[in-house]
Amino acid sequence: MEAGVMDTLQEFLETVPNEDHRAKLQHVIEWAQREFPDLKLEIKWNQPMLTHNGTFIIAFSAAKNYFTVAPEIQVLSEYLGRIKETGYGHTKMKFQIRWNQDVNYDLLRDIITRCMEFKRGSTTFWAQ
Repeated sequence: MEAGVMDTLQEFLETVPNEDHRAKLQHVIEWAQREFPDLKLEIKWNQPMLTHNGTFIIAFSAAKNYFTVAPEIQVLSEYLGRIKETGYGHTKMKFQIRWNQDVNYDLLRDIITRCMEFKRGSTTFWAQ
């Protein structure tokens, strides 16, 4: 592995210092892979992301107090009301689930499903 370049989920997870945080994020990503077997797990820009037919669907990253979930911005804005209802933090490009918060898997499933619908037929990695 080149310095600073990750190729596998395990290499990414090793960058999360807290063992409980690492296990939680691994569970979320593996859940998404089981729920959406057509999605491909890739490590790009040192973060795990799920892609479909060569296009971006959703990405995950870890911070000290939370992990982030980054769908396409247009889909994030569509779901902002539900994201706020859960008590998750958010920015213009992602939402944050604190390590001590429960993961709303129904919301996550809906967001990933919508991202896949949104990107259907897309030939670019990011939405235009």
